[in-house]
Amino acid sequence: MTTAPQLTRIHHVAYRCRDAAQTVEWYGRVLGMAYTTAFAEDTVPSTGEDDPYMHVFLDAGGGNVLAFFELPGQPEMGRDERTPAWVQHLAFEVADEAALLAAKAHGRMALDSVYLDIKDLDGLGKEVDDAVAVGFDAKVAIHPSQVAVIRAGYAPTPDQVDWARHVLAAARDERGVFQYGGLMVDAPVLRRAERIVALAPTDGG
Repeated sequence: MTTAPQLTRIHHVAYRCRDAAQTVEWYGRVLGMAYTTAFAEDTVPSTGEDDPYMHVFLDAGGGNVLAFFELPGQPEMGRDERTPAWVQHLAFEVADEAALLAAKAHGRMALDSVYLDIKDLDGLGKEVDDAVAVGFDAKVAIHPSQVAVIRAGYAPTPDQVDWARHVLAAARDERGVFQYGGLMVDAPVLRRAERIVALAPTDGG
C-alpha cells in the first residue's frame, strides 16, 4: 500500500486569464501582490502538446502564490455556466481593519472568519454584530446551525432598507457625488445602499 505524501502547503493555485500583463498590473495595483516570475513556452511540458502559453506568478503573502495562464491559441475564455457565479471565488485574509476597508474601497467582498464553537450561538451572534459594525460583507458559517444567526445579524432594519431605496432612487437623477438627507453620497455609499437592498427580505420571504 502506497503511503500518502506529507503535504506542507499549497505551492500555487493557477487560473486562466485573458491578458497576463493586465492581470499582473491589476493584482498589484488593487491587492498589492508583487509579480515574482513568468515564463513562456510553445509546448506543454506535462503533455507535449503544442499550445503556446504565458505563465505568471504573484506573491499573495504568507508564502502563498497565485498564478495565471494566458493561452493565446485557445478559444475565448469563459466560466462554468452550470455553476453559480458566487460559488467560484478566492478569499484572502487581511491584517487589520485598515486593510479590510482598503479592499472594500476597491470593490472586494470582505468575509469574516469562522466561529469555531458551533454550540455557542450567543457568542456567534456577538461576533456577527462586531463583523457588521466593522464592515465585513458576510461571515463564514461552518455548521448549518449557524446560518440563521448570521442571516439575522446581517438583515437590515426596515429604516435602513427605506433609506437605501431612497438613496438609490435619488442617484438615478444625479451625476457624481451628491447630497441626500445631509449625507454626502459617493460610490462607497451607493455600494452600501445596494448591499442593504440586496440583503432586504423579499415580499414573500
